[in-house]
Amino acid sequence: MTATALVCAVSSLVAPGAAFASAGEPEPPLSDTRLEEVRQRIDGLYRKAEAATEAYNAARAASEKQSQEIVRIAQAVVEAQKTMDRLRNQAGALARAQYRNGSLPDEAQMLLKSNPEDFFKDTHLVRKGQQATKGLMTTLARTQKDLDGYAASAGDQWRKLEQNRKKKAEAKKEIKSRLAGAKKLESELQGEELERLRTLEEETARKAQAKWLGSGVLDGRGGRASERGKQAIKYATKQIGKDYEWGAEGPKTYDCSGLTSQAWLAAGKAIPRTSQEQWRLLPRVDIEDMRPGDLIIYHQDAGHVGLYVGDGTIVHAPRPGRQVTLAGAGSMQILGVVRPDK
Repeated sequence: MTATALVCAVSSLVAPGAAFASAGEPEPPLSDTRLEEVRQRIDGLYRKAEAATEAYNAARAASEKQSQEIVRIAQAVVEAQKTMDRLRNQAGALARAQYRNGSLPDEAQMLLKSNPEDFFKDTHLVRKGQQATKGLMTTLARTQKDLDGYAASAGDQWRKLEQNRKKKAEAKKEIKSRLAGAKKLESELQGEELERLRTLEEETARKAQAKWLGSGVLDGRGGRASERGKQAIKYATKQIGKDYEWGAEGPKTYDCSGLTSQAWLAAGKAIPRTSQEQWRLLPRVDIEDMRPGDLIIYHQDAGHVGLYVGDGTIVHAPRPGRQVTLAGAGSMQILGVVRPDK
């Protein structure tokens, strides 16, 4: 390095106003605006992870159903095969008997009979035998058709099972990717920033809840919980404090729809496993008419669900890193309300 260049470099380091941090000096905290951007990115990643979780849950439920159907088909095939073996034995016995007795035409048999009445009696028995044989062959053909149908149905179920296994694998991969992205963002925050992030999340939820309540949506409306609704609420609130875990439905951990489906199952009502299916299949009610025990579905993709407990509050499993808790029913974007026992 030339002397001139060295002097310039040193001068730049010691010049008044120079603002270079030393290698070990921490970076300045994020501004509120920047922290809000980070919060939105993290929230978006967790929401995408939750949507993928519901897709995983749907694929898993479908796979379980198809596996059960394959077992049922296999049992039906065993029974049909037993019937087929029995019918074939009967058909073989008839064929052997006909071979032993010969198959003379009716006219020849009549000439050989000393008594015409015996001939007509035997002819009646022959006709009954022919009818029995025809019935046997019809049953045999129908049983074979059933076996062919079972084979086709089993093949179809196997294909669907494989498709849903792939869907599960893809959803699982996406869940892990989204969660890893969210955790990476959080890990880059300093301790004080993490506290500010949590405070910012809570403040955002409070503002949304206040705006929702301020709309008058609950003024003088709503009904009382049904008996089953009360049981569902009792179950769900007992889970408060337990960790969120994607794909879980208790008893130690839950995801959002795992909590709501198990709460209603405890109340004696089986409902769909995922928030999307709960939204699609359960009876809908106007939000002004909702009552404790109803399910509130959130976001345009129906990716989240909470159990309404009354007074503008839900119990829900929020997201990874959080626990089952109470929250404002209007703290997230509401898609609609469904009632499992309508």
